[in-house]
Amino acid sequence: MQHHPQARIHRMFELIEPIATATFSEVANEAFLAVGMRNYWDGYFAGRAAPLGLAPAEVVHAVFYNFADGEVARHIPWVWGKITPQEAITVREQGSTAALRQMIGELAGSPGLARAADLATRAALSAPAEGRPLYAGLRALDVPEEPVARLWHAATLLREHRGDGHNAALVAHGIGGTEAHVLMAVSLGMRAEEFGRIHHLPKARLAAVVDGLRDRGLVDAAGGFTDAGRETKRRIEALTDELAAPAYDVLSADELDELAAELEPIAAAASASDH
Repeated sequence: MQHHPQARIHRMFELIEPIATATFSEVANEAFLAVGMRNYWDGYFAGRAAPLGLAPAEVVHAVFYNFADGEVARHIPWVWGKITPQEAITVREQGSTAALRQMIGELAGSPGLARAADLATRAALSAPAEGRPLYAGLRALDVPEEPVARLWHAATLLREHRGDGHNAALVAHGIGGTEAHVLMAVSLGMRAEEFGRIHHLPKARLAAVVDGLRDRGLVDAAGGFTDAGRETKRRIEALTDELAAPAYDVLSADELDELAAELEPIAAAASASDH
């Protein structure tokens, strides 16, 4: 077993993220609209929750962690009246792969991509699944054969493995889902009501969350971080990287370097294209 330095684990996150998030692009969205979804969020919840099967909205809300109360229930179980989870998995894979292929152009057929897909898949299937419900659901799915689809699938597994670990870190530090968004907004120097993921929430609800963080000494009177708040966020990020690391233990240092080198141009092309 190879234990890799935290900086390299964080670098893997930066390289994997733009590949996995091809899922949330217009091409993949169109694929869901074509099978009867009403809007982007129907497709988002159907695709991302499908590995959990017909789980009720309450369970999806718990696993996804950072959506406001009631948001999941606007889509689940409605979407399951239109498509089955198994169909959603297929639509998501095909739409995401088509999106990624479009983003990366000629890299799609390169030997480097095929090698990256193999290494990433080895890592993605090797992590412990205990306490990681979304990762466990994804890992139970068949791994696609085609290299671009396989790379996207591996990236999604690694992303959700990290996400499940991030949720554990938030739980351990007593930070709820909306609070996590507020802390993210504060770290970007934004007011909570300006932050994309939560700006639509009722002002009183956001104010109560900010007040709660202020009472805990994490946010100051002006709405910025206190030293304790900054340190809490730093600890959560560090723990998230630490909990993501076991997925990469199966790769040697040389293999991890090789994976990073092969992913660089792919991640750059995916980042450069307009999701």
